[in-house]
Amino acid sequence: MKFLCVSDQIDPLIYSTGIKERFKDVDAVLCAGDLPLDYIDFIVSSLNKPTYFIFGNHNLKEFHLYHKPSAAFNSSNLNLSPVTEVFKGFGHGAEYAGFKSLRIKNFSIFSKRKNKKTPLLLTGVSGSLKYNNGLNQYTNQQMFFKLFMMVPSLICNKILYGRYVDIFLAHATPRHVHDLEDSCHKGFECYNWFIKKFKPTYFVHGHIHLYDSRIARASEYLGTKVVNAFGYTVIELPDEF
Repeated sequence: MKFLCVSDQIDPLIYSTGIKERFKDVDAVLCAGDLPLDYIDFIVSSLNKPTYFIFGNHNLKEFHLYHKPSAAFNSSNLNLSPVTEVFKGFGHGAEYAGFKSLRIKNFSIFSKRKNKKTPLLLTGVSGSLKYNNGLNQYTNQQMFFKLFMMVPSLICNKILYGRYVDIFLAHATPRHVHDLEDSCHKGFECYNWFIKKFKPTYFVHGHIHLYDSRIARASEYLGTKVVNAFGYTVIELPDEF
């Protein structure tokens, strides 16, 4: 099962008439943030493949269409972001995966533990570490709370399908894995906790621009393949676990 992963910049090899031929063998598209939704719309229209996206810390003019303020979580005592409640998004042909745990039945993965076909398990989160109080920025505590709210669904996945999650789609990185030391590009420590506890096969992120060919695009952390989708890359997930 092949996934085209994109983030952070409009790549000329994607935004071209040759996209359909170049990526004809991919099964789905994962968009890891900081992309205009018109660009995502172009990818969907060109490839006609299931596409899943999250928001980063830029290109947020349509963020409000996918979130609404929730008074229940606006307490300053909780120190949570006022943008907390996710609701059904709008068009663009792609499904918003931010702060959701999705069971995608269009894709079949055989579980040897359960001896049956199971759906693709995708968990997504939007945003970056807070650095200037901008939209869709969170402290580590705030992001941990958002991850914790998805734990019941992940436990159900483990019971039903023998694993918690296949792909974790985020914009920012885990701490000390592909991240940088400036305040904007530090990773979330709670992502390290998530990987340790729920063991996704892939952690796909953006946010870290790859301008130096010596910088690794992919690495392994606690058994999870961490992949930077900057520009574009293709990953492959086994059809059997």
